[in-house]
Amino acid sequence: MIIICHYDEIALKGKNRNYFEKKLVENIDRRLVKEFGENKFWKVQKIAGRILVEIKKESKIEKEKLLILKEVFGIVNFSFAEESLQDIQELKKTCWNLLENKVFDNFRITASRADKNFSLNSEEINREIGAFVVEKNKAKVKLRDPQVECFVELANKRAFVYVDKIQGVGGLPVGSGGRCLALLSGGIDSPVAAYLTLKRGAKVDFVHFHSLPYTSTASNEKVLELTQELSKFQGKAKLFMVPFAKIQQQIVMQAPEKLRVVLYRRLMMKIAQEIARQNKVLALITGEVLSQVASQTLENIYVTNDAVKMPIFRPLIGFDKLEIMRKAQEIGTYETSILPHEDCCTRFIPKHPETKAKLEEVILAEDKLDVDGLINEAIVNMEIKVIK
Repeated sequence: MIIICHYDEIALKGKNRNYFEKKLVENIDRRLVKEFGENKFWKVQKIAGRILVEIKKESKIEKEKLLILKEVFGIVNFSFAEESLQDIQELKKTCWNLLENKVFDNFRITASRADKNFSLNSEEINREIGAFVVEKNKAKVKLRDPQVECFVELANKRAFVYVDKIQGVGGLPVGSGGRCLALLSGGIDSPVAAYLTLKRGAKVDFVHFHSLPYTSTASNEKVLELTQELSKFQGKAKLFMVPFAKIQQQIVMQAPEKLRVVLYRRLMMKIAQEIARQNKVLALITGEVLSQVASQTLENIYVTNDAVKMPIFRPLIGFDKLEIMRKAQEIGTYETSILPHEDCCTRFIPKHPETKAKLEEVILAEDKLDVDGLINEAIVNMEIKVIK
């Protein structure tokens, strides 16, 4: 069985293209290993602007199970192909073998010739095979929006023919864009923010703040499940489970009620930054959406940003809730995200949280806390889980 995987943005990478192609090959192989175990039955390699996956017949791997390639970032589309000889008569036969059982009134042949030594160019291949199909089927050639399109690709002295393209997720290969740390709450937004960051090629680890024993374990269990769901897009990841109840107690006792939420967020960012530094991570990720809740007004986001020196990426900043929910359903995190749980930030929420916090006022309140001591204690007592 042969699968041809196509990429898009990687082709624009110039001198760095080889690096991205290598990452994509590694990620395809990793995803197959995760699904089918140790690699005994397949070979993944790059050939002339595409990635070729060859699976031995004795593997008995079904085509349906190979649809997991839709979850590999970097693949724009892929196809199950038939191999032919680089001979126009053999190419005609192979194309017809794929088309003869299909019902169509019009069609198109689309050839791509990476091997320039082949005697015919792409247009000539299209005409030769097209005329052969017309003779066999009496259908008409239609270049725009045909009912059926047959693709012919010549590369590395080999020839491949296929009909259907299966849409992939696109983006860039995970691991090609550095490492980030995502704050994962257990809600709908933060898993989608992590997914979009993965799509840009970053490797993502996760940090979750909980208020055990004052809340149930439901939030932690949800976050663990969400991390496992997201792992199918990247493989192994770390999940840092940080106790936050003591920090909340200190804020409640020593800070103005209206500033609680903003101070919660600032302490979370400071802890996340320290975890990131210890693990050589260069940026933080949140699921914040502008003006969605009190802590996400522009003024409060500004105050939160001030807590750390590390970049904070907010992939969802301009999304509306319906868009986020649709994306969560698409990537498979929605059903888990909507399960009931007690988020740590729901504890000790003021009746009227500040929506336009002033930085000077927040820093003055924060100075009354033993910030360094609270951060160190939280990190010492956090639990680290490795998700595969």
